[in-house]
Amino acid sequence: MPKKVPNRKKRPKTARIAPPRETLDWIEEWIGSEVVVDVRSPFVYLGVLRGCRGEYLLLEDADAHDLRDGSASRELYIVESREHGIHRNRKRVLVRLDEVVGISKLDDVLME
Repeated sequence: MPKKVPNRKKRPKTARIAPPRETLDWIEEWIGSEVVVDVRSPFVYLGVLRGCRGEYLLLEDADAHDLRDGSASRELYIVESREHGIHRNRKRVLVRLDEVVGISKLDDVLME
């Protein structure tokens, strides 16, 4: 008779890990700045960072852009947004921290 494997507790796939305190410190320094938030999906978010609470970043005067809607690459779209300004299509948008792969100030985007 086969041995029964003990029922191990696994962390559910929906479990979230809070960002480290030092990450939250620099995010707080960027509040009020225009930022670019790269996420796992084919979206990019640009807007004014207003805060970070729980599992979300809050952006205002934001552009939630689906990269599948145009022919521009992620980098080209971001550079054009830096050059011409953010195409605002949301008053506010919440971005899940567990989807974020990168965040930078829009002013730090190189125009070269």
